[in-house]
Amino acid sequence: MAIAVIGTALARKFGLLAPILLVVAGLGLSFVPGFPEIHLEPELVLVGILPPLLYVAAIETSVPAFRFNLRPILLLAVGLVIFTAFAVGIVLHMLLPEVPFALCVALGAVVAPPDAVAATAVARRIGLPRRIVTILEGESLINDATALVLLRVTVGAATGAAVGALDVVGDVVLAAGGGVAIGAAGAVAISFLHKRIQDPLLDTALSLLTPWLIVLPAEAVHSSGVVAVVVAGLYIGHRMPMMMSAASRLQTDAFWRITQFLLEGMVFLLVGLQLRDIVRDLETPWGEVLGITAAVVVTLIVARFVWVFPATYIPRLIPSIRRRDPFPPISHPSVIGFAGMRGVVTLAAALALPTTDEVAYPRDLFIWLAFAVIVVTLVAQGATLPAFARMMRLSPDDPAKDTLAEAAVQNAASRAARERLDALAHSAPTAAVQRLRDLADHRSNKVWERLGGGGETPSRAYGRLRREMIDAEREVFRAARDEGRIAEEVLRRAQRDLDLEESLLQRTIEG
Repeated sequence: MAIAVIGTALARKFGLLAPILLVVAGLGLSFVPGFPEIHLEPELVLVGILPPLLYVAAIETSVPAFRFNLRPILLLAVGLVIFTAFAVGIVLHMLLPEVPFALCVALGAVVAPPDAVAATAVARRIGLPRRIVTILEGESLINDATALVLLRVTVGAATGAAVGALDVVGDVVLAAGGGVAIGAAGAVAISFLHKRIQDPLLDTALSLLTPWLIVLPAEAVHSSGVVAVVVAGLYIGHRMPMMMSAASRLQTDAFWRITQFLLEGMVFLLVGLQLRDIVRDLETPWGEVLGITAAVVVTLIVARFVWVFPATYIPRLIPSIRRRDPFPPISHPSVIGFAGMRGVVTLAAALALPTTDEVAYPRDLFIWLAFAVIVVTLVAQGATLPAFARMMRLSPDDPAKDTLAEAAVQNAASRAARERLDALAHSAPTAAVQRLRDLADHRSNKVWERLGGGGETPSRAYGRLRREMIDAEREVFRAARDEGRIAEEVLRRAQRDLDLEESLLQRTIEG
């Protein structure tokens, strides 16, 4: 954890992408004499680490944006995963004809899904347009489920557990349908509890438990825990403003931010730290290993581009779809095609492949291929994605458009607030009512001021001066505590009030 924090801090200081730096750091540390050997267990990733990361990504996802982009998301998260798995399976079977085709497709399923953490971390860091980020995030939320279901089916076929079409269909229905049902039922139950709790500590504790309260029952009945967690996260995140108090939302958001930060950093570091064990267990000659690795990596990259462009433009040949969603510039599918970074789920799935006692195949080579795919796509594609996006000359989101929309909605919200205040004005002193009217006017005007640009706006000046005043108040309280005139708990209560006010001022100052 310490190395992950230091690595992320260095990445931010020097303008690097933290996932890439941490993977490279892990690769180097794996060969440092005396450095602890950390063995990555697939259950730890798939049931321990992945659920909270998927959950926090899902609760932060806009359901309306997800629904609007459902067609491209499903084409990538379902269609592309299956297409890539079979493309890799065909190429691998041509190179290793002695390996059963089902196991070759199983490896294809392992390396097919881009990583949820990598997609979010890289896409947001380089400032891609919001719609591209939504599509990549939506893809990464669902594609793990597709890959793991396909992996289960192909491994079952290879080991003789599921050979008929009805067996395959039954596995898919149980995994996907069961995941949706358990996720929806769990989300409703947890939402009910959040509405009744209304206590920040208990709300945060329940939020922490939620991913495992969802994933463990799903896995127990052999359904997709990934699907269940994503469904629950989308539902709870969409309804969070209606079921949690303001204090609970603030505390829960702060908790998940630090949890996500630590887990993401540790995940990428853990991937790099596996290199020594994987190389040590590799028995295939290196010449053959490098040739097969190059073939698999090239197939992955090419397959994504081959799928993305037709999936982007062919549906829009239908007039009804084209009217609602016109043809995008070629730069959009180009960047989506390039953003195919793999992550820890790929390695965990590879480690979960059957042992050679169950079926004869080069398991050590398959694990190496999964690891190599992660390193090459994350380091090579992740590091060059910013330059590729600039080369494509993507049109960034217009901040003025967002500000204008926010100003219009804030104006309507302030009007509703004033109407509610007027209806209740008789129950409060005139001075209090007037102060609240001034506050409503200030909030309404603050967003419009940002559209003007130029020098310091009145709201920014207010924020800057009020922060200086808050600093002066803090000094007085601290001095009083040091002199023994007030108790420590009095200082902490006053400090909390001042901290909350300053946090509200921060957005005003930063504009």
